[in-house]
Amino acid sequence: MTSIPVSDIKKIIVACDAGMGSSVMLAGTLKRQLKNTGVIVEHAQVSAIPADADLILTQQSLAERARAGAPGKPVVTFQIFLGDPAVNKVVKAVKEGGSIDV
Repeated sequence: MTSIPVSDIKKIIVACDAGMGSSVMLAGTLKRQLKNTGVIVEHAQVSAIPADADLILTQQSLAERARAGAPGKPVVTFQIFLGDPAVNKVVKAVKEGGSIDV
């Protein structure tokens, strides 16, 4: 496992398969939670992750596709869309500083 400094994160992408429903809701929740941090949160399909993404959040089942679509980009996986500990750790790290394990 590697760590990336939060100072390197300017854009987080919530990547999903179909682009509807829960992942859009998660992206909206993260935007609100990280509003005053300077970090941009966007939603994208796992097959169309923008090149300027600094961190990708995706469901565990989509991790390999996210890594293939965005080689070299750090990927944090989660199992549930709202309240997942992995997502909560990212939010806490961005707000408080430090690093994120990927």
